[in-house]
Amino acid sequence: MFELNATRMVYLHRDAIDFRKNINGLASLVEHALGMNAFANAVFVFGNRRRDRIKILGWDRNGFWLLQKRLEDARFIWPRKERSVIELSVQQLHWLLAGIDLEAMRGHTAVVYQKAA
Repeated sequence: MFELNATRMVYLHRDAIDFRKNINGLASLVEHALGMNAFANAVFVFGNRRRDRIKILGWDRNGFWLLQKRLEDARFIWPRKERSVIELSVQQLHWLLAGIDLEAMRGHTAVVYQKAA
């Protein structure tokens, strides 16, 4: 069974794609345009131009899975990084699917002390 567990890598394709692409078209895009292995222990996330739809392609033992989510009155908040492929954790993918802006999430700043008083 297909699982989105912490061992899977998540690669987000930053640019919009033609959403008529099916499994073969997306696998070809992964291998030729991104230069990655479509059969890896990873999922590849694609969005449309309006950012109201997402397709997720993943390989599982003997076949591909293609998952799709369509929003009715909202948009996915896509990261604005310069690279064409962005590596995410599975948790970050869940946040993206929930509508959370990944770039707005910041942890506390690190504090470094030389010695305790």
